[in-house]
Amino acid sequence: MTDLRIVPVAAADDGALLDWQHVHNTIVPPAALPLDAVRARAGRNRLCNAYEGDVLVGCSTVRPPQGEEAVATVIARVLPEHRLRGLGTTLYDDGLAHARVLGAGAVETCVLAANGDGLAFALARGFAETERYVLDGESDLWIDLRLSGWDRG
Repeated sequence: MTDLRIVPVAAADDGALLDWQHVHNTIVPPAALPLDAVRARAGRNRLCNAYEGDVLVGCSTVRPPQGEEAVATVIARVLPEHRLRGLGTTLYDDGLAHARVLGAGAVETCVLAANGDGLAFALARGFAETERYVLDGESDLWIDLRLSGWDRG
């Protein structure tokens, strides 16, 4: 595997925001986001881009812990043409490490059901399905999963 650079996205960096938006919108088109929404997410979550050399290969989101259980959400996305080379694992491990730093008591993720690769990735890493749902006015099925055996480290 080549070296993967994981770069945090600043809310003021339009180029980085556009890279993150591209990966997100390619992988989850039913939840495509305009640039203003991506900028808002960068203000409340940790967004990162992943590059192999100068090539954008993926992105991630870590939502800070919330609620009584301090549940953090960790999402790793890798563009289809770059999958199955360990890049997603590296990106995911980076997100988990950040969730630990934030004091997460549990970790969840969310996958578009049509994204079979993403669902298989989550299940292979110990996530268990907790809920399936369709958002109001939508038709796409989403799956929430929780990481079994999370250790705050």
